[in-house]
Amino acid sequence: MFKIVAVKMLRRYQLWIRFSDGKEGEVDLSDLAGRGVFKAWEAPAIFEAVRIDESGSLVWPNDIDLCSDSLYLRLTGKSPEELFPNLRAVKTGA
Repeated sequence: MFKIVAVKMLRRYQLWIRFSDGKEGEVDLSDLAGRGVFKAWEAPAIFEAVRIDESGSLVWPNDIDLCSDSLYLRLTGKSPEELFPNLRAVKTGA
């Protein structure tokens, strides 16, 4: 899978990211803010502390992380089945 190689904070809950395949653009994470572990993002300093870990995922303080796969899907608008063809349902004759 593609790893995140660059990240920049743009606005509250919005980041610019670049992947190892060269795809790049803005990702809006405002739909996650305030929910579950993402409640911590309500403190601006927490969201602004985003960084890339060794696996190419985004991480924040308080053990918050988002895998690169989910962010790649958000950025490109692809479905999981497009990115991972083995997820397609297998038709059986039963």
